[in-house]
Formats: sequence, structure tokens, C-alpha cells
Amino acid sequence: MVASLVLHYLEDWGPTLAEFWRVLRPGGRLIASVDHPFVGYTIQEPRPDYFASNSYTFDWSFGGRTVPMRFWRKPLHAMTDAFTAAGFRLSVLSEPQPDPAGRERFPDEFRALSTRTTFLFFVLEVPDAAR
Repeated sequence: MVASLVLHYLEDWGPTLAEFWRVLRPGGRLIASVDHPFVGYTIQEPRPDYFASNSYTFDWSFGGRTVPMRFWRKPLHAMTDAFTAAGFRLSVLSEPQPDPAGRERFPDEFRALSTRTTFLFFVLEVPDAAR
């Protein structure tokens, strides 16, 4: 079984990761994505302590309404510590690049997406001997 999860909307990853670990069988995988920790670090002024977890907000517009969206930034070591504390084994860490086909569909955004940090993807596994 494979499950996926976006984590940067959560302050405390522990309960969510524990629940995924509980329901996945040994050998099961969780694919997690987060905003790259450098994204939240570089957009905040004054710059926060990189090694501290903190939150930041963006205003998003949905259906004519503006809604504040809160994101939680963690340094890379805090992310990997949370995964291993929940019992997962990290098998892949990726800084994905956009699909080259996006160059034609989104020419204005493509350069920025292909030259700046945006997301991290983690593939986490429940070890076979975990249970």
C-alpha cells in the first residue's frame, strides 16, 4: 500500500505520522511532500533562525474571498527526525523539477520553478521487521 500526504500545513507531524505508520503494513510506503525549508526561510523578513520551526502565512483567494493560509516550516533535520521517530525508514529524498512539457504551458513560471527550491518529496517505508 502507498499513501501520500502534504505536511507543511501541520504544526505537529507526530500524530499524523503515527497514524500512517499504524495503518500501513510492513513494506508499505508513505510519500510525503513539504515546502522546501528554504522557501519559508527566504521569504520572511527578518530572516528567522533556520534551525527553528516557525509558521508563516499567505493570503490565498478562493471564489472571490481572501483566506489566510498558514504554513509550518521545519529545518531538514527536524523533518527527518519526525519520520524516524514515527518508525519510518527514509528511502528517497527528492527536490523535484517541473516536467519539461510545462515550459510550453507555463512559460512565465517555468524558469522560476526550474531554478528555485520549491518542494521536497520523501518516500518513507515501514520496515519489514517493524511489527
